[in-house]
Order: sequence, then C-alpha cells, then structure tokens
Amino acid sequence: MSESSNAHSGFAGIDTMSVGDLAILPAATLASLKAQVEQIYEEAHRLDDKLDAALDYRYGPRAHQTRAAQEKDTGTVRFEDNGFIVVADLPKRVKWDQQRLKELVELIRSGWGENPADYVKVRYEVSERAYEAWPPRLRELFTPARTVETGKPAYELLPTDRRRA
Repeated sequence: MSESSNAHSGFAGIDTMSVGDLAILPAATLASLKAQVEQIYEEAHRLDDKLDAALDYRYGPRAHQTRAAQEKDTGTVRFEDNGFIVVADLPKRVKWDQQRLKELVELIRSGWGENPADYVKVRYEVSERAYEAWPPRLRELFTPARTVETGKPAYELLPTDRRRA
C-alpha cells in the first residue's frame, strides 16, 4: 500500500459519520482531521497542476495547430491519440478597459442619442469600505439596493500551546 493511501485510511469512517457525530469528536481530533484533509487537498491540487502541465506539453502544439487549421485562436478542438479523443479547450478571457467603456457609453448616450444599454451591460458596484464610511444620509439612500450574503464558514483549530503543534 502506498504512503498516500495509508494517509487516507484514517478517513474511511468519515463518509459514514453524520455531521453531528463528527461535531462531537474531540477538538484535537477535528484539528488533526482538518490538517490532514488540507494536506491531501494541497497535494491533489499540486498533482493536478502537474498533470495539466504534462497534458499541455504533450497536446498543446497539436491543439494549436488544429486551431490554426480551423482559423481560430481559442475554443475547443478535438483530435485522436492512440484510441483516445483529445478534447483540448483554450477558453477566451476578455477584459475591458473600464474607463474607456465609460467614455464610450457616454458617447453613445450624448453623442449618438442612443441607449447604451442596447449595446453594453453596465454593472454598478460599491466597495463595502466606502459604504461603511459614507455619511448616514447617503447610506440610507443606498441600503435598499444592498444585499448581504454569507459564504461557506471556515474554521481553523490551533492548539493552545503552539509548541505541541
């Protein structure tokens, strides 16, 4: 049995335990399990990155060549390799210069007399730090447009005596 599967054997019962049963485990056990899971997650992420790099090394040039033959710079292409269909995707990530877009929206509105919403999506955001610093009157105006949601709770268990860690 590999060292990796030995490290994972302590987790065999976790899947069958309820959240309530896990929650009543001693804090030291929870801390240990959490640290082990984080280590496995980091190892899996590192290995996944390495495999992705190997796949790109092997198939990147052929995918580039196939895209070029199809006269495209990005997107999905397919080709065969020893009985496998390789699906190679190179996503397109577009970024827009926000200041320039603002200028163009104003040009469409005032210069052309058209509705910019027919051409672009405008998204308004307010930084939380700015909102908290606003005078009450301004905050009161914006509060109905504000929704606060929470993310996934995260916990870290640190031993009281750090020398034991």
